[in-house]
Amino acid sequence: MKELDSEILRDVGAVSRSIQSISDILFRRLQLQKGQFIFLTRICEHAGINLIDLSHLLRVDKTTTTKAVQKLIQANYVRKERDASDQRAWRLFPTEQAMQCYEKVIATENQFIAQCFFGFDPKEKAVVSELLARMRDNIESEWKRQKRVR
Repeated sequence: MKELDSEILRDVGAVSRSIQSISDILFRRLQLQKGQFIFLTRICEHAGINLIDLSHLLRVDKTTTTKAVQKLIQANYVRKERDASDQRAWRLFPTEQAMQCYEKVIATENQFIAQCFFGFDPKEKAVVSELLARMRDNIESEWKRQKRVR
C-alpha cells in the first residue's frame, strides 16, 4: 500500500475543522447557522460582491453560496441589489446587523489566531503565514482548472 508523502494536508484540515466546529457552536448565539460566518465576513469585507465572485473567494460551489446567502438574507444580515450594469446579477451588501456581528466574528477569529500561534515567536508566525500562502497559491491553478474558473 502506498504511503502518504506528508501529513500536512491532514494537519491543515484538522486545524480548519476544529476552528469551524468551535465557531459553529459560538456563533449560534448570533443566529448564524453552520458555516455561515465565512460568508458573512467576506460580504462585510467586500460589500457589493456578486455570488460568483463570493463563491470563488471562498472556494465553494455556487449552490452552497446561494443557500448560505439566502439564509443570511432571511436573518437580516445581507441585502441584495440588482447589478446596475448586468440586470441578471445581484450585488450583496451587509446590513447594520451584519456589521455588528462582523465585529464579534473577527474578535473570535483573532482569538483563534492567537491560540494557534501560542508559543510562536514573530518570525515563526511570519514563516508559517508565508508558507501557507505559497501552498494556497500553488494549488490555485489546479482548483481553477477543475472548477473551470476564468
